Parts: sequence; structure tokens; C-alpha cells
Amino acid sequence: MTPENYLALGEAFVAAIQSGEAEEVRRFYAPDAKLWHNTDGVEQTVEQNLKALAWFKRNLPDRNYRVLRREALADGFMQQHVLEATLPDGTRWSLDACVVVRVKDGLITRLDEYIDGVRTAELANVRRQAD
Repeated sequence: MTPENYLALGEAFVAAIQSGEAEEVRRFYAPDAKLWHNTDGVEQTVEQNLKALAWFKRNLPDRNYRVLRREALADGFMQQHVLEATLPDGTRWSLDACVVVRVKDGLITRLDEYIDGVRTAELANVRRQAD
């Protein structure tokens, strides 16, 4: 793939995530893709990631991924963005994030996400109230 292909894939991937449609997002992942988060060190499967996306869609329906920067890498792309949303109690919330995405044969094989653990901890109350 060319750098332009990686950037186009990144743009389409973010649009799919923004839509919240699991099957649309799934088509970007290799079946055995792994998704890692710095806050817990856990590698998620595609299914686990799509379950998390469904939670975000239900509980933060106005979420927006504001991309600040996207750069092609030799094997994928890097993206810096801000996830912005309104919590169910009306509080505005945002999360700075950076993802490093590896791509093989046009599919995402690994996504490493670096996020602020303090900001994600604020979602714990929302999760408890929603469950």
C-alpha cells in the first residue's frame, strides 16, 4: 500500500467508528486483529472492541472524533485525535488519544491506543449507571 492508501484507510476507518455501526467497523479489521490500550495493557479481540463501540454508541450518542493529525507509516498510520462527547448527566467530556495502526493486505492487524487514564476513569460512573 502507498502512504496515500494508508491515509485513506484511516479516514474511512474513523468515519466507520463515528457511525457506530459494528459491521461497518468490522470490515476494516483482520479477523485476528489485536487492539491494545496503554491504560490497562490488555489486548482486545475484534469482538471485544466492537462491544466497547456499542457501549459508546448507546451511552455517548453525540460523540465526535476530532482528528488533529494523521500520518502514514511504513506499515500503517498514526493518528492523534480528541474524542468529544456529552455524558448522560449533561457534562461535556473529552479524551485526547493517539493510535498507532498496523495494516497488512488492506486490513488493520493491530491498533495500539494511548489515552489519558484519568479521563477514561471518569467514564466508570457512566458505566456503573448504565449497567
